[in-house]
Amino acid sequence: MQIKAVTVFCGSKPGANPQYEKDAARLGKLIAEAGLKLIYGGGNKGLMSAVANAALQNGGSVTGVMPQMLIEWEQQHTGLTELIITDTIHQRKKLMYELCDAAIVLPGGYGTLDELFEMLTWNNLRIHNKRIFLLNTSSYYKHLEAHIQNIEAENFAYRKSKNHIVFSDTPEALMNSINDSC
Repeated sequence: MQIKAVTVFCGSKPGANPQYEKDAARLGKLIAEAGLKLIYGGGNKGLMSAVANAALQNGGSVTGVMPQMLIEWEQQHTGLTELIITDTIHQRKKLMYELCDAAIVLPGGYGTLDELFEMLTWNNLRIHNKRIFLLNTSSYYKHLEAHIQNIEAENFAYRKSKNHIVFSDTPEALMNSINDSC
């Protein structure tokens, strides 16, 4: 399947390590240069802002999907190609999944992990078969990768994650993995 649109899940905060924001901006630029449509949470702060603004500055198409309740919290981005407002956070996630061909997960907090695990669960249940690419900036997801391997080793997964999840240490490696999966 050719990947034309990617949903990026990431923090609405920049995190403690400045490399997170640098990699988010680099990834946004690479997504735009690859001609991929970027779908993300619609916010204008943290890693969300870094990835969206870099894509926009490099001629990319960026769609934000934001629930009404988070317009102020995540500071709605007003310069996007398209902004879709949903009634609930569940509608937001569902629409973000429907609009993409693959997902990219950057460092983030509980919401980012919720989005990641919902996509993994839907893969496991065969609701969809979309690839998930994790940007493991500064080894942010090393413990998660080990835990996923443990879930499989302890026989709690129905499908092997290696068929659906790719961990990459740099934005360039992540984009190479996306290109290789097409």
